Amino acid sequence: MTSLGGVEMVDWNLAVATATRLVKPGPEVSREEAREAVAELRRHAAAAEGHVRGFTRMTPDGAADTPVLVVDRPGWIRANVAGFRELLAPLLGKMQARRGGGPGGAVLGAVGGKVTGVEVGMLLSFMASRVLGQYETFAPPTRDLPGAPGEGGGRLLLVAPNIVHVERELDVDPHDFRLWVCLHEETHRTQFSAVPWLRDHIEGEIHAFLGETDIEPSALLERLREAFQSLAGGSRPGGDEGEQGEGRSLVELVQTPAQREVLGRITAVMSLLEGHADYVMDGVGPQVVPSVAEIREKFQKRRAAGAGRLDQALRRLLGLDAKLRQYRDGERFVRAVVEETGMDGFNRVWTSPNTLPTKAEIAQPADWIARVHRKAD
Repeated sequence: MTSLGGVEMVDWNLAVATATRLVKPGPEVSREEAREAVAELRRHAAAAEGHVRGFTRMTPDGAADTPVLVVDRPGWIRANVAGFRELLAPLLGKMQARRGGGPGGAVLGAVGGKVTGVEVGMLLSFMASRVLGQYETFAPPTRDLPGAPGEGGGRLLLVAPNIVHVERELDVDPHDFRLWVCLHEETHRTQFSAVPWLRDHIEGEIHAFLGETDIEPSALLERLREAFQSLAGGSRPGGDEGEQGEGRSLVELVQTPAQREVLGRITAVMSLLEGHADYVMDGVGPQVVPSVAEIREKFQKRRAAGAGRLDQALRRLLGLDAKLRQYRDGERFVRAVVEETGMDGFNRVWTSPNTLPTKAEIAQPADWIARVHRKAD
């Protein structure tokens, strides 16, 4: 990560340093317990691969297969900073070019990349203790962060200390819980490795969203001010009650009308991916995870609860509440389509970007079936 410095809008090295310094320590485990947890996660990831591919009938191209990396919290932070740096480079380049012009540019120039790096690091430190696993696809492969061959790489991250923490918190069988988590995360790995166009499609949509961002520095500072008011529990100036009064996420606060259209498409595909992973996890789980019902019930309660007022405010600000809705809405869509058309019928969703569901179709699966199946038939 020492190569990520330089004069940039975000000091990425400082973001890593800040996040790793602020992130909470993981659960107390002996060296032997840690080795056993890592080894078991690797075994479960390998076993989950066969379970998921058999259930979904999705077979990745061998050349596109991706590695599984069991990481600690700092490892997750470094991987995500590398991904963010790659993904945000076009937007930050535009802002860098405009930073020197106008009063807003002078203010942002004075604040500099170091303050931004600290802010990014603070948010990552919050996230790093909560993520159980992730398919990271945007960071280029390096020696310390290996990925699939080709541009963009791609790797499955399993965050061992967080998995151990949650299994203890829920008081569930650790062996069952670790396999259960691997089933969900392996589904994401299968989605991207079996659907070659998916990564580029999502990256293109994110770049389209960022490309529509209002990059006037003064406007950006105003949006950030609103975001922090949201975190403090206040409503937006001039806003009415209801959704705005409850505080909106950072993503919602930077939207333009054009961005809302792009964000609708991104929300739909992320709902599909998360819902599909939950559906597969529930479909495979009863066959290979003896205590799956107990795990599912306890985990759902934990998802919905949050740790406290600050945790809930941060979840809302970062858009994590929307992610919870994606799990729920996407799983309902997948279940409804599979019940109506079978697994092979559902898998038509991976044919091309044109067969992905829209945000409206996620809520109304019959409309997707009518558009994709009946039109094709």
